[in-house]
Amino acid sequence: MKPMAKILLASTILTGLSAVGAQAEVAANSRLKTVQDRGTLLCTGHNGSFLGFAEVDDKGVWKGLDVELCKALATGLFGTYEGHLEIVPVSWAQRWPALQSGDVDVIIKASGWTQSRDTELNLTYSMPYFIGAFQVMSHASLGAEKVADLDGGTICVNAGTSVERSISNYADANGLDIEILTYENGDEIRNSYFEGRCDGWVEWAPALATGRVDAPDGADAHVILPEVIELEAEGIIVPEGDADWLDVQNWMLSSLWFAELNGITSANVDEMKANPESPQIATFLGATPGYGTRLGLSDDWAYNMIKHVGNMDEIYSRSMGDTSPYKLARGVNSLYTNGGVFYPLQID
Repeated sequence: MKPMAKILLASTILTGLSAVGAQAEVAANSRLKTVQDRGTLLCTGHNGSFLGFAEVDDKGVWKGLDVELCKALATGLFGTYEGHLEIVPVSWAQRWPALQSGDVDVIIKASGWTQSRDTELNLTYSMPYFIGAFQVMSHASLGAEKVADLDGGTICVNAGTSVERSISNYADANGLDIEILTYENGDEIRNSYFEGRCDGWVEWAPALATGRVDAPDGADAHVILPEVIELEAEGIIVPEGDADWLDVQNWMLSSLWFAELNGITSANVDEMKANPESPQIATFLGATPGYGTRLGLSDDWAYNMIKHVGNMDEIYSRSMGDTSPYKLARGVNSLYTNGGVFYPLQID
């Protein structure tokens, strides 16, 4: 065989192998296949409302950052979340057994990445999608200026969470005699604090700020103390050993940041797909093939997400930011180009 013929043959073989490699073979036991076959994504909600992240109104309509990510995931899988997403209310403690039993397919529920959860519960975390700072809110009438001023008092916390461990460790390390009262339900903890059964309430600063908005005695009657008890990275959780399902979570998050970074919004995504500004954007929006096929999804899955749910900035804005009741600055949770820590992965 002539040298040029050998080169052409090798090139043809490599091209064929690349094409085979580009078509994802989803494992038969992957939760991705289970969800696709069922036609519905079972995603975590909250037993009550966790303001800014998972809120449900009296008509059963859900909203919030975590719920929006559930919608984005379902849309990426099925082209729309309408008719393909079921939000399953679970408590903090119930989320692990609910995933392991199949009552939910994925945990998108403000869940911190800790070593014990990572190594002992057979769970796998996606890359973080939110960085939370634990702080304490107290009644202004108590005159507390720091957590130590609550020595001898009581602090409310959600049961079965890393927040409970954090405040317990903080109290021990600083020699504080604080009684920690635990509650399973988000509404119960808010009511207990606002009714004065607790001197302080420890939670993420965003959750405290959103809770303070609707305080029965007014927002000014409550002060968020300055100490940061701990920082925590929140991720999406799937069963351990399910690489196909984990890949979808990571690339779903990356896609929301990629769209934001490149100015692709729910309002202009059709125009961007018709006239992509770069080969990367063409691939991302499915104008050229590959972005979905590698994951076992349609190539326009990211386009559908942005069309129906928006990019990460749009999601944050209506959940907790400028167009929400809470008006919370995004801060560290912004893209790196805006002073935050997040960035999309490379599309090739």
